[in-house]
Amino acid sequence: MASLYIHIPFCVARCNYCDFHSNTCLEYKDSFISALLREMDRSREDWQDHKFDTIYFGGGTPSLIPPKRLSNIFTGIYSNFAFSVYPEITLEANPDDLSSSYIDELSYIPVNRISMGVQSFDDRELRLLNRRHSAQQAIDAIVKCQAVDLTNINIDLMFGLPGQTAETWSQTIDRAIDLRVSHISAYNLTYEEGTDLYRMKQNGEINPVDDDVCAQFYSILTAKLAAAGFVHYEISNFARRSTLYPSGRISFHNVSYWNGTHYLGLGPSAHSFKGTSRSWNVSSLTAYINGASCETEPVDERAAFNDFIITRLRTMWGVSLRELRRRFGKERENDFLEKCEQFVSINKLKKEVDNVKVLPEFYFVSDAILRELIV
Repeated sequence: MASLYIHIPFCVARCNYCDFHSNTCLEYKDSFISALLREMDRSREDWQDHKFDTIYFGGGTPSLIPPKRLSNIFTGIYSNFAFSVYPEITLEANPDDLSSSYIDELSYIPVNRISMGVQSFDDRELRLLNRRHSAQQAIDAIVKCQAVDLTNINIDLMFGLPGQTAETWSQTIDRAIDLRVSHISAYNLTYEEGTDLYRMKQNGEINPVDDDVCAQFYSILTAKLAAAGFVHYEISNFARRSTLYPSGRISFHNVSYWNGTHYLGLGPSAHSFKGTSRSWNVSSLTAYINGASCETEPVDERAAFNDFIITRLRTMWGVSLRELRRRFGKERENDFLEKCEQFVSINKLKKEVDNVKVLPEFYFVSDAILRELIV
C-alpha cells in the first residue's frame, strides 16, 4: 500500500500567507509535464513492488492544468505504477478555475475528489489573503461540482486572520455546513518568513490575532462541526457523516501520511518516504525541468520513533502501544508511557488498553504535549 503525490507548481499569483514552492511562469507548463513524465519513468523500478491507493494533485494550483493535459499525466501514471481497484484521486483547485466547462471536462479523467482552497466566505478576508476568488465564486464552484455528482469535496478554511471576528468566522463555518461539503480542513494562520503577511506583520501593517482568541475560534469550529455531524479525526481535519459514510468521509490520502504509509512525491519540491529513507526534489522549476536529481537521507530509529509519536497523536486513533512495541521495543514503550503519565494525570492524554490519545479539547495546544513525548 502506498500513496502518490504530484506537485503542480503553478500559480497565477502567490497568496500572501503561502510559502509552498510555486511559480507564476505559466509558459513552462508543457516543459514541466514532460519533466514529470520522465520522473515517473525513472521512478517506476524503485516503486514496482508498491500498489498505490491514493493520488493527490497538490500545489501550487493544479486546476491551472487543463483536464486534457491532466489526461496526459494520468496516462504516464497508469503506465508506470500499479493501483488498487478504486484509488482515491484528489485534485486541488481554486474556485474560480472551476467553470462549468472545466468541471464537465473533469468527467473524462478519473478525478473523484476535489479539494478547494476556499479559506473564507468573507470577501474582505479573501482580499487580505490575496485570494483571486470571491465568496460567491466559491459557493458557485461547490454547487456546480455537486450538480454533476462530484460530491466528495473538501474545502480548506483559515482562522486567526487579522481583523477576523468570532462573527465572521462563525458565518464562514455556517456557510460551509449549509453547502454540505463532505470534508473540511481548517488551519490557524501562521506567519511564514518570506511571505507578504510576515513582512506586513514585521512592518506593523497588520496585527496578529491573540493566541487566546485563536483558541476561541478553534472551539467555535469544533463545536459547530460536531453539531453538524462531522467526525473530528485529526487536529485540522473533519469528515461529514452520512448514510453511506457513517464513520465520516475521511481523506484516505491524508490518513496515509499519519499512518506512516510509504509515499512517492513527484514534481519540484515533492518529498518521498520509503520507511528507512526520505528523499526530496529540488525546489526550482527550471532545475527540475533540466533533470536535477533528488536528495536522499536515511531515517534512523530515533527519527522514525519521533515521527510515529507525532503523527499518530494528531489523530483520534492515537498511538497503538502494540505497534509501538513491535516496531521500537519494550524499552521505548516504557519510556513513552512514563513520559505520558504527567499528561494522563491532568486529563490531557487518555490511556486505554492499547492506545494513548490526546483528548480533543487539547488538540489546539497539542504541540506542547508532543514536545515532551519525543526522544
